[in-house]
Amino acid sequence: MIATITQNMQVKVAIVDDDEGIRTSLAALIRRAPALKLAGDYPDAETALKEIPRHPPDVVLMDINLPGIKGVECVRQLKSTLPQVQFLMLTVYEDSDSLFNSLKAGASGYLLKRTASARLLEAIRDVHGGGSPMTPQLARRVVQFFSKPAEGELSASRLTPGEREFLDQLANGYAYKEIADRMKISIDTVRSYVRTVYEKLHVHSRTEAVVKYLRG
Repeated sequence: MIATITQNMQVKVAIVDDDEGIRTSLAALIRRAPALKLAGDYPDAETALKEIPRHPPDVVLMDINLPGIKGVECVRQLKSTLPQVQFLMLTVYEDSDSLFNSLKAGASGYLLKRTASARLLEAIRDVHGGGSPMTPQLARRVVQFFSKPAEGELSASRLTPGEREFLDQLANGYAYKEIADRMKISIDTVRSYVRTVYEKLHVHSRTEAVVKYLRG
C-alpha cells in the first residue's frame, strides 16, 4: 500500500534534447531521484510532439536549440493541447531573447544546462508545484522589463499588418532568415521591418520590441 502511494506521488518527467550525452545524463539523474519518474526522453521536437501527448508527463525538460523545430515552438504547440504540463527550458546561453520567447510560448522556468544536479531536481519540484525557477540574473531581467512604464502602446497601433506578422514570428523565437522564409519575403525586407518596428515602438532590441508588442 505504501509503495502504491509513493508511486502515485512521483512527478513524471520527460526530456527533449538532441545531445545524446546530456539526454542520457538527465535520464539517469531522474531515475535516481526517488520522487521522480522518467516518462520518456526524445532526441528532437518532432518525436516529442508525437509521443508526449500519448503519455503526458507532469514536467518537460526542453532544450531550446533543437534541430528542425526549435524548443520554443515545440513548447508552444504542446502547451496548446496539454495546458497542465509544465515546461522547464534548458539552454547553454543566458540571454533575454530566449527567456522571453520561452515564457511567451508557455514555459514556466528557464535554467542553464550547467546548473548543478541538486538545483535542477529542486527546479523540477518547484515548477511542478507552481513555481517559475530561473537564475537570479534572468529573474531580475524579467522584473526590469515588466516594471518599465508601458510606453509605446500607442505606437504599436501604427504598425502595419506586415510589421505585426513580423513581430509575431519574432515572438515565436524565429531568426531573421527563418522569418524571411516563413513570410516569403527577402532578408532585406526583414531588415526594413526591424528598422521601422524599432522606430515606431521606440526600442533598441528584439526583446524590447516583442515585450512592448505583446503588452500593447
